[in-house]
Amino acid sequence: MKGFVRLNLDFSLCGLNCALCPMKLGGYCPGCGGGAGNQSCPIAGCGIEHDKVEYCFLCPEYPCRKYEGAEEYDSFITHQRQLKDMERARRIGVEAYNRELLRKREILDLLLSEYNDGRRKTFFSVAVNLLSLEGLEAIINQLSEHMSKEKLTLKQKSVKAVELLNNLASDQAVEIKLRKKTSENK
Repeated sequence: MKGFVRLNLDFSLCGLNCALCPMKLGGYCPGCGGGAGNQSCPIAGCGIEHDKVEYCFLCPEYPCRKYEGAEEYDSFITHQRQLKDMERARRIGVEAYNRELLRKREILDLLLSEYNDGRRKTFFSVAVNLLSLEGLEAIINQLSEHMSKEKLTLKQKSVKAVELLNNLASDQAVEIKLRKKTSENK
């Protein structure tokens, strides 16, 4: 979108964690406001109209009607924590939120490089996006400890990582899946 440029390409204007998005990981998207070729985004247009706010929560009209139903379904990235993540960034500060987000990205990169059997990119992306940083850190420690004791195939390592992430998700009452828009929830 013309005139829509952002400094932070990892955390979007509307609260999505672009750093954890499969589209960005695959090189198909630079992140929110990352240059030419961005899709038309009504929230980006609104941000431009409102003095080019860096994050919607800085707008005096936030939360506005554009966020009605925002967390009901997902695109290629989960929207399930969009408003909560934006509130967290507002509460702890964007700089601190970005540090947490970058640590989550490091964990995601590790999962993809060491535990992805070729079928887990979206699962790992959604899991890292939705689960607590503390819980993810504990899982990485468990995986490291487990892997140092046993010689496992990549498939076995992947199964173990998925098992631990699903257990954490159950403990945190989180479902690790993208929710598609259907005719029932349009």
